[in-house]
Amino acid sequence: MLSATIDQIADTSELTPRDDSGSATVNAVLDLAGWTAGLDSFLSSAGDAFGDRAAQSTGTDLIRDLRLSRNVLQRCSRLVLQISLAGDSILPEFNLSMDEILQFGAALREPLVLAESLQESDSLSLSEWQAWCRVFVDRLAAVPAFAKLVALTDAGEDDHLPEILQRTVFGTSGAERPEYAVILPRFGRILRLLDIVGRMLAADEPLKPSLLLFSRINEMTLELIAHLNQRVERSGDTDDEFTAAIDGASYMASIELKKVVQLELAGLTSVRPPTSVYARIEAAHAVLAESFQHILTGFARQFEPTTDAMELFPNFEIKLRRSLKLRQDLYDIMKLAQRAEREPEPAPVATLNAALETYLIEAVSFLFYKDKETFERFAEEIIVTKEKKDLVPILHRFGAYVETLFAQVNMRAVLEKHPFEIPKA
Repeated sequence: MLSATIDQIADTSELTPRDDSGSATVNAVLDLAGWTAGLDSFLSSAGDAFGDRAAQSTGTDLIRDLRLSRNVLQRCSRLVLQISLAGDSILPEFNLSMDEILQFGAALREPLVLAESLQESDSLSLSEWQAWCRVFVDRLAAVPAFAKLVALTDAGEDDHLPEILQRTVFGTSGAERPEYAVILPRFGRILRLLDIVGRMLAADEPLKPSLLLFSRINEMTLELIAHLNQRVERSGDTDDEFTAAIDGASYMASIELKKVVQLELAGLTSVRPPTSVYARIEAAHAVLAESFQHILTGFARQFEPTTDAMELFPNFEIKLRRSLKLRQDLYDIMKLAQRAEREPEPAPVATLNAALETYLIEAVSFLFYKDKETFERFAEEIIVTKEKKDLVPILHRFGAYVETLFAQVNMRAVLEKHPFEIPKA
């Protein structure tokens, strides 16, 4: 149960310090850069960024890819309009001019018009889809702003890393400082894109377009892992703390990325129910954001062993508080369900039902969507079932489910220093 092993949406918004003037234009430029880089990755691979094209055999799958791309092109056009209306005062900061932004907006029209024409069909062949991708890539490659926006996503310095982390690592003169000066910004760039996905989740926006962002995130994470592995290989048989730290970071990043791509993102273009899409994007976002935050905390502790993850990433404190309550409530519900199964009499069942109704109002929101949905179905079934012969099997299944869920929540990294104490009878 992947979703229960990680906390609710990892909030990366606190990592965005670029709001000195309160200007939404800065965020619009960074968002435009992120979406442009996502388009570049997604369309350069003809939509096969996650290696699942072989599993897609029908034209409708490619129509869905086209519709996603069209949605992101429209989003980019709106961001261009927002930037153009705000003026060009901040554009030089990003090595851009207003003429370049407007030229980029104009260049989006041809692939957008062609996409609108193609999507009227019920199917789209692979050759037609690949031809459209080439039109996009060739058309945009000739526009200076395209390369600059992609570079803005792939470059960036330390502006999406926690300030405390920067002070802790870059404020030292250790031999590893130059190494971290190369490694840490790579994490920051990925967190910047995850921040866009996090905002989409929080605003309850349509989430399939975020697959294009994940295409770039996947590409950037693979490059990061390759860089870390090369550094480990260069160290030979050296067994110092720095090498161990980056080796561990590489392993953790590769495991979590593989988990996200294989379990959450692959084949998602073909998934129809919005609730399923939300659940999978939510899990993918949280797995990556939270694992990177833990890696960065480990790096900081190489320089300052007493570094507090909650001070580094304030959202950890919220996760801890929610996880503590969630774990205790799950334990209480589990015990009540087990008692009601043993003694399916009115009093124990009524106590369980009352606890379930309270839980559905409060702590259930701390679960991931896919777990929340399952829990709610169980709770509703228990509350409306009156006959003992029907209720007992449901209680048995529910008790086993909650026991598993409790165990998975108890494994959350944020609870590592907070072992569960079974209440004394």
